[in-house]
Amino acid sequence: MAENTTPEATQSTEPATTEQHVNKNLETEFGTTTIETTVVSKIAGIAAREVSGVAALGGGGARMMGSIRESFGGTEDVRQGVDVEVANGAATVAVAIIAEYGVAIHELAEAIRRNIMTAIERMTGLEVNRVDVTVHDVRLPKEAEPADAPSTAVEPQA
Repeated sequence: MAENTTPEATQSTEPATTEQHVNKNLETEFGTTTIETTVVSKIAGIAAREVSGVAALGGGGARMMGSIRESFGGTEDVRQGVDVEVANGAATVAVAIIAEYGVAIHELAEAIRRNIMTAIERMTGLEVNRVDVTVHDVRLPKEAEPADAPSTAVEPQA
């Protein structure tokens, strides 16, 4: 009989250690603070709207539902166009916007990211891993006033 010369696989008897990140702002010796995604969504929605050049939040369907809600007397949902995931003391945000015509969209997206990250981190203590910005449309300038509309310009005195 031939002996099996294949070495046996060695198994570690130590338990596998997975390092889990702990957010010291939310996990203290006195207790844990849990912040719901709804709270973070509202903060992100308001922060995005504060940035100059953002015409509206949400894609076509979300804006349509918002219009219907407002037509029945409901208030504007500041979470419209915002999707948030919170896990292990960190947030990931996705925001959908309509940009004003003429703004540099890449600079607008970066300003939105900075404002959302600052607001969430300051108000909640959560770390923000990323903020993804999707630009669904560009709001064009309003049409010029009709010629028969009264002029609001002040005419120079002679």
